[in-house]
Amino acid sequence: MNALTSWVGKGKDLWARRQWRRVAQFVGLFGLCCAIALGCAGNNQPVADAPGTEGGGADGGGRIALGTTLTARTLDPADAYETFPGILLYNLGDRLYTYEPGTTNLVPQLATALPTVSADGLTYTIPLRDDVTLHDGTPFTAEVMAFSLQRFMENGGRPAYLLSDKIASATATGDYELTLKLKAPFAAFPALLSFSGVTPVSPGSYEIGTGSFKPDSFVGTGPYKLASFTSDSIKLDVNENYWGDAPANQGIDIQIFTSPANLYNTFKTGGLDVAYQTLDPEQITSLEKEAATGGWQVIVAGTNVINYMVLNQKIEPLNDVKVRQAIAAMVDRPLLNERVFQGQAEPLYSLIPASFDVAKPVFKEAYGDGNFTKAKALLTEAGFSEANPLAIEIWYPSASTTRSIVANTLKESIEAGLPGLVTVTVQNTEGATLWENVGKGIYPIVLANWYPDYYDPDTFIQPFMSCEKGSNAICEAGPSQANGSFYYSPKANELVAKQQAEQDPAARQKVIADLQQMMVDDVPYVPLWQNKDFVFAQGGVEGVGIEPTQQFLLWKIVRK
Repeated sequence: MNALTSWVGKGKDLWARRQWRRVAQFVGLFGLCCAIALGCAGNNQPVADAPGTEGGGADGGGRIALGTTLTARTLDPADAYETFPGILLYNLGDRLYTYEPGTTNLVPQLATALPTVSADGLTYTIPLRDDVTLHDGTPFTAEVMAFSLQRFMENGGRPAYLLSDKIASATATGDYELTLKLKAPFAAFPALLSFSGVTPVSPGSYEIGTGSFKPDSFVGTGPYKLASFTSDSIKLDVNENYWGDAPANQGIDIQIFTSPANLYNTFKTGGLDVAYQTLDPEQITSLEKEAATGGWQVIVAGTNVINYMVLNQKIEPLNDVKVRQAIAAMVDRPLLNERVFQGQAEPLYSLIPASFDVAKPVFKEAYGDGNFTKAKALLTEAGFSEANPLAIEIWYPSASTTRSIVANTLKESIEAGLPGLVTVTVQNTEGATLWENVGKGIYPIVLANWYPDYYDPDTFIQPFMSCEKGSNAICEAGPSQANGSFYYSPKANELVAKQQAEQDPAARQKVIADLQQMMVDDVPYVPLWQNKDFVFAQGGVEGVGIEPTQQFLLWKIVRK
């Protein structure tokens, strides 16, 4: 992935770091990553075919050559906060909990059962496996896991706040028993423990200390060992002493390409077994059409990355809810999918992706697509007319060709649907400048995307709807301010906290439904689209697929 690390600072503020992640994962990606299946607690047993669980593994079928344009800034789990390092760490390491392949069922991996949770929701007791060895021969124990969690929180890496905001202490209360005390109840905590960076590392190879990172090495517990790590290639060797199932292949050779064209041509000429992320829409269409004659496979999956429009309530007339509702009615998502993505996207009607049962198409029900009659009525109520037209600006990062096309398609569609009543100006600036200034309230409307941190609806709610300090309906500090909408609602804050603490899945789902209704009523954001995720594999290569949680399980790939 093309992470913009040359200009991105580490940042001390939580929301600045989340904005950094959006920028770093923004360029060149069509979608990836992770929110909790409500009711995942129903399965306490390891799964037979997941690495790191008991079961029969396949014999090797040679090394697999995989090509991508994604890049990895670091493989240190305490500092990695981008898409591609997350995939690599998911295959190089294990976590306390993981997902049953092909599902969103959360199951134990290094743990032997789901946590025992205290009545107040603050203490999680986790039993651990006693048969695991790290890559350097160190036995895996509760002390090793506690060390790794403390290092994740204390070293000050980009994802540190994910745990440090939640965990008060991590203690080995037995050789194979870990006790975690939370600062506040958090229903999605088991899902958070499946984050790719929450993986044990060897105390003999790593240390706790602010800024102490090892970007080009990894010593953990997973099915692969890191053999080499450079800017243009990464090699993973099979961990012969892995405690779980052996990978189906004999290793992974990853070639990093500087352009989609090079990736496309190398795959077409047979130089790769697998091509993944990121090809242009025209290249994807070509590979789809030529699959039968070319002898390759097309694997299509959804994503949990959302793309949306931020409406800044600090800037008139976006402080008028009628104007924001009118803008929501103007958006024609099927048109965007057809003209911009050639059918390679899915319309998005809630900030919560449609892959979650709790997601409701609230924006479709309330506003439809390109509903200019409704938009005109709302603008009339707000005092706009052809004599007093609405003028809006849409901003996007200048490096994003996709968002340029989206912005101009929206402009053309809106001005054609509401001639004389609405004028749209499209503006862009360099990505670093844009995201640095979003939280300052400089831009009225911004095209943005969001890469979730873990597989739970909370990660699509709390960062958008909550505010730490606000007045007069404007957020002065907190998540919605950092996201550029400046949305402030004491009721939303109350509901966000309630759904985070609620342990009963049905009750939590009701609260999340209420929050989605607030989103559609107040319109601080307008959801736009989700991209489909494409992987291409040569004939005879099996086991290639993207998980519902957006992970790519390299250990399942085999060349027959």
